[in-house]
Amino acid sequence: MIAHPKRPFGVEEEYLLLDGVTGVPINRAAELLAVTADVDEQMDREFFSSQLETATPVCHDTDDAEQALSEVRRAFSEAAIARGIVLAGTGLPPLGGDTAGSVTPKDRYRLIESQYRAAAKHQYATGTHVHVEVPSPDAGIEVLCRLARWAPTLLALTANSPLWCGEPTGFASWRHVSGMTWPVAGYPLGFENEADYRRSVTQLIDTGVVPDSGLLTWVARLSDNYPTVELRIADAQLEASDAVAFAAIVRALVDQAIAEAEAGHERPNYATAMVNGATWLAARDGLSNQLIDPLTAESMPAFDLISRMLGTVEEQLDRFGDRARVDAYLAQLLAKGDPATRQLQVYGAEGVSGLLNLYGAAGTAAAAA
Repeated sequence: MIAHPKRPFGVEEEYLLLDGVTGVPINRAAELLAVTADVDEQMDREFFSSQLETATPVCHDTDDAEQALSEVRRAFSEAAIARGIVLAGTGLPPLGGDTAGSVTPKDRYRLIESQYRAAAKHQYATGTHVHVEVPSPDAGIEVLCRLARWAPTLLALTANSPLWCGEPTGFASWRHVSGMTWPVAGYPLGFENEADYRRSVTQLIDTGVVPDSGLLTWVARLSDNYPTVELRIADAQLEASDAVAFAAIVRALVDQAIAEAEAGHERPNYATAMVNGATWLAARDGLSNQLIDPLTAESMPAFDLISRMLGTVEEQLDRFGDRARVDAYLAQLLAKGDPATRQLQVYGAEGVSGLLNLYGAAGTAAAAA
């Protein structure tokens, strides 16, 4: 059997449910799932009762991934709007985060609530997770190491949580910063191979640092359920097309990392503090300022570092048929700024009603896709 020429991938999206007038989180996930039971078997409740999550099937083409996400967004957005709810693709709710979330009544979520206490009470964070198939867990460890260079750039591209409790935070991705309150966070570095990785995970669980491997809230990790590397660094995106274009970039980077490892190229040597510090600055500034290349410790304009990153995967983007999609995505970012900038501009000009219209328009765009 000949392997498919396009490396398989999938996208998980998380959404917030917001009151259609006030913009605060609204605990109606169970109700929305009940009235859309025949739409998407992958859609499920998340940690809070104001959150939902879904996932594409395994995809080889980005067109298929966009169609899958767009159809789900359309159906759930229409059902939500009919009930005075907005299905929002944003990393955090712009308002209402000071109210403790209502935890979904599942045993695991109740355990998290009891163990993480105040650190879990306001975790409204929603993200875009990209899974890319790897040939083995050891290859996945190689990918984790080699992908670290681009963690700040990938976060800057997708920063989409600039508001908290009705105020600009001064950060493009406040979700990233708030996520650092979990006991296992940041970028995982220093693993020699899968055995080393699994040994560390077992120790974290056995010592009670985390209850299970699902609470390894690193921005990248090996998946327990699929033969994939899972990149979790991105905020939830305003539009499905943005999430898919980002996934195309991630897939290309993973493929290149595997090619480098298979060719025997030496692993890059990163300082963990540099990777995480540069990522923190990317969370603060998004695409509006300098970004740091953790490999060279150079600071440069954001789009210059994006060009450097994409220059390493030109062959993959062409082979997978994704160059036009990625070029269009970058042109939009260059013209409009990162999604956090778009949120701030709308909020400054039109307030919460403008934001709700911005989130709701993603459903309309999905309906036309």
